[in-house]
Amino acid sequence: MFSLQNFYSIFEQFLSYFPEKLHGLISIFLAILLVIGVYKVIRRQLVYLILLIILLPAAGPILQNVWEQILDLLRFLVSKQ
Repeated sequence: MFSLQNFYSIFEQFLSYFPEKLHGLISIFLAILLVIGVYKVIRRQLVYLILLIILLPAAGPILQNVWEQILDLLRFLVSKQ
């Protein structure tokens, strides 16, 4: 099962390859890439996302949980400045 703790440890290991001074820049760069990727997916699939929310009432809490996980991930990446 995927958890953010696994991601955090992998990200810390990834950052260890770079000098300490660059950790903040790398984290911000990866956060920006994540936001751009999510935007591109949502922009392309917006109609399907709207249909999913309308047709599947349980999708609201699921999407809220996904959004919270993405925000937690972004906060983690930005906090590495």
